[in-house]
Amino acid sequence: MRVVHPIEARSYQILREIADLAGLPPYTRAVTERVVHASADLDYLDDLVCDERALAAGAAALRSGAPVVADVAMVAAGISRAHLAGELVCAIADPETAELARDRALTRSAAAVHVALRRAGRGAVWVVGCAPTALEELLRLDALPALVIGLPVGFVGAVESKAALRASGLPAVSNRGRKGGSAVAAAALNALLYTEGEA
Repeated sequence: MRVVHPIEARSYQILREIADLAGLPPYTRAVTERVVHASADLDYLDDLVCDERALAAGAAALRSGAPVVADVAMVAAGISRAHLAGELVCAIADPETAELARDRALTRSAAAVHVALRRAGRGAVWVVGCAPTALEELLRLDALPALVIGLPVGFVGAVESKAALRASGLPAVSNRGRKGGSAVAAAALNALLYTEGEA
């Protein structure tokens, strides 16, 4: 069982005094609270788009040892490896990624999706918190993800890539606005890891 630090416990207490999310389904509540906890941004209470069945399926895939693919090293760094049953894949710094980006005129993040897919295979849980181009590239491929946590941040392509994810029909959690980022995406994944036996 995970030991909760007193600061985290107090943070959750404050959050629950501000916003009562007890009526949400278990995984949706866990993801929403952890994202707000990680960001101290109450806008996510209305901005996150969660699908309970998709989140439950993602949590089940994680318990079964599905690989987790992170778009960038900062996302990977925020994921609680102690709770992972499967491999954590992040191909952004792979030399093959740099070569593929040059050869195909892709962003490095988009090229990393191809390299990571070859390594992780279909059925992985994808966590995109930095690069809209990574999310866009993932949507072009036949990755059959167990879940896509699509929370890239930015002024260019972030809103559009998340809208495309929601329109794709893939199992996903995202948000509607420009906000997002590595810490938020990792927090959403950790919420599923931490609640796997509780929901």
